[in-house]
Amino acid sequence: MSLSPGLNPIVGIVADDVTGATDSVVQFSRSGWPSRLLLDSSGSRRFEPGSAVALTSDARPMDTVSARNATELSVENLVRSGADHLYLKIDSTMRGSVAGQLAGALSAWEKLHPGCFAVLCPAYPAMGRTVKNGLLRVHGLPVEDSPAGRDPVTPVRTSDLASLLPGIRTLPLTGASPEENARILQRAAAEDGMVAVDAATEAELQVLADALVAAGPLAIPAGSAGLAIAMARSWAEVRHAPAAPEPASSAPAAQTVVVVSSVHDIARAQAAYLCAHLAPADLQVLQPDPSLLHNGIALGEWTAARLAEHVLPPRVLLILSPAADVQLPLSGAAVARRLAAVVQQTVETGDVGSLVLVGGDGAHAVLDALSATSLLITGAVQEGIPRGYIEGGGASGRVVVTKAGGFGDITALLDTVNDLTNYTALPSETHS
Repeated sequence: MSLSPGLNPIVGIVADDVTGATDSVVQFSRSGWPSRLLLDSSGSRRFEPGSAVALTSDARPMDTVSARNATELSVENLVRSGADHLYLKIDSTMRGSVAGQLAGALSAWEKLHPGCFAVLCPAYPAMGRTVKNGLLRVHGLPVEDSPAGRDPVTPVRTSDLASLLPGIRTLPLTGASPEENARILQRAAAEDGMVAVDAATEAELQVLADALVAAGPLAIPAGSAGLAIAMARSWAEVRHAPAAPEPASSAPAAQTVVVVSSVHDIARAQAAYLCAHLAPADLQVLQPDPSLLHNGIALGEWTAARLAEHVLPPRVLLILSPAADVQLPLSGAAVARRLAAVVQQTVETGDVGSLVLVGGDGAHAVLDALSATSLLITGAVQEGIPRGYIEGGGASGRVVVTKAGGFGDITALLDTVNDLTNYTALPSETHS
């Protein structure tokens, strides 16, 4: 049931948003896989054996049917790009349309692998997410009592996986070998095509990953970046392509633009901490008034005027969406596109060396506005904060960092911009 010796898998990762995609594919980069987030979803690009490729479905806020269709299409596009193994990245706190995503992945994968089944484990111990006796906790609290329970878009009302995914069975792995655990998983998933697994430690995730590799491509791992870490290690043991080193660097980066589109409590607290701990000369904050968001011309004029206030651009430019409690004239997606237009104008007129994108919808909108075709993921600033380079479009070669709104310590954004002050771009990718 395991991979054949000498086989170099191409792992396709379908994620429910951009930051989740980068947070998962960076785990493969750390284990030596050439790793990219694909922004062109046509499936026309082919990738070398032994690589990892992520694609976002944007399915998190969708209804179940729409999420199923979007996930199915994303899996099909990855298959056309050469993917022969699949990882489904879901939110570590089970926010959003997880049931629809699982159904879509199974529907698409079944066409290639009849009898396939999904194995769910959202645990991410390094970030405080654990699953024990079928209950999801965040830093020891039931998930509904964490910030995920107060999420303004996709709140989680219970920590019981069987309630979030009616009928799913959760079990611990007790087999003596990966092969025995693989058989346990396959038997448990036989009726409904899916099963959930307890994990509260990285060691337990590694046991699960070894079992999933033993099960072969019939098994679809479905989890957060926590399980992706373990899967990258286990799949790497049967991968024979040379490791992908961190690229050498040379030219120093210029201004760092931080874009906080997320309205999550944690993201807003991190932005406030960044503002409080940077010298005034090092920071400019752009937060458009809601009245500007429905008028692209007025927004552009406002942006130009604000950028012209500084003869020498400050080290950090922070672009914020309106607060969560502000009544807006546009949808969240439309607000993200307006913020992306501000970022595009900044990149076109300034000396931007790096971008920090906080919030999945906003990150996607920014990368679309910049006509990026992919991100080469090379490492991480810290756990949950991947770093790489933009490929394609007018911002090609610039450093990019992505972060989910609900992740990280209060110092995460300050630590990130300080790291980027000393981080440098690829010699071949520096921009004029």
